Amino acid sequence: MSAQAADSPQPPLANSFDTCKAQLQQEAIQSGVSRETASQVMAQVEYLDRVIELDRRQPEFTTTFADYLNRRVNDDRVSKGRALLLEHSELLERVTRETGVPAPYLVAFWGLETNFGSYFGKMSVPSSLTTLACDPRRSTFFTRQLVAALRIIDEGAIPVEQMEGSWAGAMGHVQFMPTVFLEHAVDADGDGRRDLWNSIPDAMMSAGKFLQSMGWDPDYRWGREVILPDKFDYSLADGRRLPLSEWRGKGITDAFGKPLANAPIKAALVVPSGHEGPAFLAYKNFRVIMGWNRSEFYAISVGHLADRVAGAGKLQNPPPEDLPALSRDSIMAMQESLNARGFDSGKPDGIMGPGTRSAIRRFQASNGMVADGYPGDTVLQELGVSTER
Repeated sequence: MSAQAADSPQPPLANSFDTCKAQLQQEAIQSGVSRETASQVMAQVEYLDRVIELDRRQPEFTTTFADYLNRRVNDDRVSKGRALLLEHSELLERVTRETGVPAPYLVAFWGLETNFGSYFGKMSVPSSLTTLACDPRRSTFFTRQLVAALRIIDEGAIPVEQMEGSWAGAMGHVQFMPTVFLEHAVDADGDGRRDLWNSIPDAMMSAGKFLQSMGWDPDYRWGREVILPDKFDYSLADGRRLPLSEWRGKGITDAFGKPLANAPIKAALVVPSGHEGPAFLAYKNFRVIMGWNRSEFYAISVGHLADRVAGAGKLQNPPPEDLPALSRDSIMAMQESLNARGFDSGKPDGIMGPGTRSAIRRFQASNGMVADGYPGDTVLQELGVSTER
């Protein structure tokens, strides 16, 4: 048996999956879902091997910031976003009035989530969520999502046959999980249904309401590209939030070399490609974007796409495209090497977390390198870690 075959998920015995479905059906009814909806939907649910495969799969290689950004913020998507900004200007202005979220950001989320509604996902949401709820790894979370999905069907938002989405159950134009749908989706077009699949007004207003609920501040943007001075102390890029006046005092300028505002607005410094790539000062709304998706790459991409849709140009300092994409094994080898040299990165897990970046910074500083916490070629060579490009 090949390693790939050995790692592939094994479907549960038919009777155990049927037993799980019956238990979930009863739990849904006890949670307020009508008996008719629960029985009708669960009778159609099927076990999806592919969902478990995707849930188990860890990407072999990490994605570089350049690859991530360039795939998501490109000329075609910017052009389409600008066209949709004009086409839906009246709707988007209404959403902005009611939620405080500017139209370019709404378009940017739309673009990143489903390429402006061109692809919602093709998997049955009830089947995906039932498959995941019957799997022990994250059963509690996906049981909640399944019950929420049944409630959405119960309220008449979407027929079960049309409830399709991602393998993990994200749905519609803006890829809401069912619990987020229940709490934040709204009927903006007045047809009596909260329909995030077929109604752009419902989808855009729902996105705005969700961002508003997480604390979107209409007075500020997401962040901005900046230029760092020579010999900058990259240990400051550790998530701390300082007033713009302090960043200005440390020699940081805007992307065009002009002084930052001498203001008390707090921002955190983000350097996703290390000292060779762009730097950003991220404001409060950056953290709101990360409430939607916990990836810094995602949050920067949303902000930059919003800026581009609003008419801004490309980054002044684009990320280098020749940086290595590390495999999880390479990251683990790097962590082990750091630990062996006395730079504690925590238990090796193949994940580039804050502990690993801190260890890299300390290693770099002790070896006369720019201590940006980024595992570039020099760091990897010194640690004896091989990579593939």
